[in-house]
Amino acid sequence: MHQLGATRSSSKPDHLLQTPDTFVRTPLPGADGVEVIIHASPQLGARFTQMTAEFVAGGSLPPAPAQRFIYVLDGKLEIKIGGKRRVLSTDGFAYLPQGAPHTVRAPGMARAAVIEKPYMAAAGAPAPETLFGDEDDVASVPLMGDHALRVRALIPDCPAYDFAVNTMTYDPGAALSMVEIHVMEHGLLMLEGGGIYRLGDSWYPVHAGDFIWMRAYCPQWFGALGKKPAKYLIYKDWLRHPLEGIGA
Repeated sequence: MHQLGATRSSSKPDHLLQTPDTFVRTPLPGADGVEVIIHASPQLGARFTQMTAEFVAGGSLPPAPAQRFIYVLDGKLEIKIGGKRRVLSTDGFAYLPQGAPHTVRAPGMARAAVIEKPYMAAAGAPAPETLFGDEDDVASVPLMGDHALRVRALIPDCPAYDFAVNTMTYDPGAALSMVEIHVMEHGLLMLEGGGIYRLGDSWYPVHAGDFIWMRAYCPQWFGALGKKPAKYLIYKDWLRHPLEGIGA
């Protein structure tokens, strides 16, 4: 049904809210049986790429030109790397280092969030290792002591890794305790529930399925609304000096 040009989506210099009614699916070179929604990319001004990959049975992704993080939204994915095979179910995740040959295949229909970023090495830091995990096995930590707002860190907080991916879960009525303005940029996929997001000087209702990109120093705040918890998957660049990578 035509919406006569109406949408909650909004694109501004320091942020993007992309709602499912505006998603455009496209093939990815080298992929077979997969369509992707490219939410964030260098064309937007982002220094990473975030996609939702939609697999038919037998669909596969080629190796990435950068380090890759995968979070399974629905179904199962089979990942082969270094002679090993792992099967990830819903809420399972994997980190695959840049340059590591690997394959990603779906035995049946599946969806996954895929984040890719050129790796930025740090002096004295070890090389990152391949990671596999399940979100339920990651400890939940209250944010700033607030037990109504819980964080799970899916990538180790150590210098080998130059970005972080977390899930954040808000009980109904929970909210960030401050408006954040910081050097990190974000990619955020709403997984469950909804609420109100402040981005820059704009306030948006957001729901499960929405994607948000925030440029560095974009004012940001979220409060959960409704009768069930709100949850999102959030990326940020991390653990590198701001001058590293300038001009790259």
